[in-house]
Amino acid sequence: MVASTSEQLTALAGTTVVVHPLVLLSVTDHHARTVSRTSSKRVVGVLLGQDNGKTVNVANSFGIPFEEDEKDSKTWFLDHNYIEGMYDMFKKVNAKERMIGWYHTGPKLRASDQEINDLFKRYIAKPVMVIVDVRPQAVGIPTDAYFAVEEIKDDGTETRKTFLHVPSAIEAEEAEEIGVEHLLRDIKDSTTTTLSTRVSEQLASLQGLQSRLRDVHKYLLDVSSGTMPVNHQIIYHLQDALNLLPDLSNPVTTQSFASSTNDQLLVVYLSSLLRAVIALHALVDNKATIGRAEQEEGGDEKDKDKKTVNGDAKKSEDTKKDGEKGKDSSKKDADKGL
Repeated sequence: MVASTSEQLTALAGTTVVVHPLVLLSVTDHHARTVSRTSSKRVVGVLLGQDNGKTVNVANSFGIPFEEDEKDSKTWFLDHNYIEGMYDMFKKVNAKERMIGWYHTGPKLRASDQEINDLFKRYIAKPVMVIVDVRPQAVGIPTDAYFAVEEIKDDGTETRKTFLHVPSAIEAEEAEEIGVEHLLRDIKDSTTTTLSTRVSEQLASLQGLQSRLRDVHKYLLDVSSGTMPVNHQIIYHLQDALNLLPDLSNPVTTQSFASSTNDQLLVVYLSSLLRAVIALHALVDNKATIGRAEQEEGGDEKDKDKKTVNGDAKKSEDTKKDGEKGKDSSKKDADKGL
């Protein structure tokens, strides 16, 4: 079903496409096995899941044979018989997972996407198209979801088909979370500390925010120069975001921000000071423990040496006494012989 009225467009724009990690792994594996690293070709597949109205749950997928001419975007081949055969087998395994759309590894929209989407309308009235970026260059969610719509122009001219971007999210069920945790545990670098991991995560978040702000800045420049038409829905969202920013020109707000920052820095300073004192105390305590252990070892060695000397002196005295007894007995034997 192609949306044409403003109410349908608004309802469609409020739909969220939830992609599961199993789908991301399957798409990445499909691309890695089919396309070489140096090639810019894309792969195409079918998405399975449930359409719950406001939420489209993408739970599974499978790849399909697809070829296209890189020089001519109108020339492409897609085996729809393979789609029907695979979908029949998947229904036997899990009847709850229905065909809800298709995916490709773009990483951007292409001219033939509208024709491929029309082909999938043979199986589903409102297919969702998800572009999965298997080689992301920027930080963020590697998925973009679209619905095909007919854009109605205000001047009454002929409508044209286009894609409506809808929000997408990555969510996992309990079993998938356990599998992903085991996978991350295997590939995680054990040499990195917790502090460095937290810093790297915050840096990645800031880089993602910077890229989004750069996109907003480029869009506003294009709109002001006339190269792109005005999208009032985007302008409304930007206005709502800007209204949430604090008024830093107000001295009361500035003072409150400064007080809050000073309080946080005071806690950081006190914690660093306590950590240094505890570390010094542990160092002194360790030094004292080592000194006592060395003194005990030295005392034991002295006692052992003293016992050894006394034992040697006693042996010498016993030997001397035995010698004297031997002399006396030999003298007595000599007197008897006389």
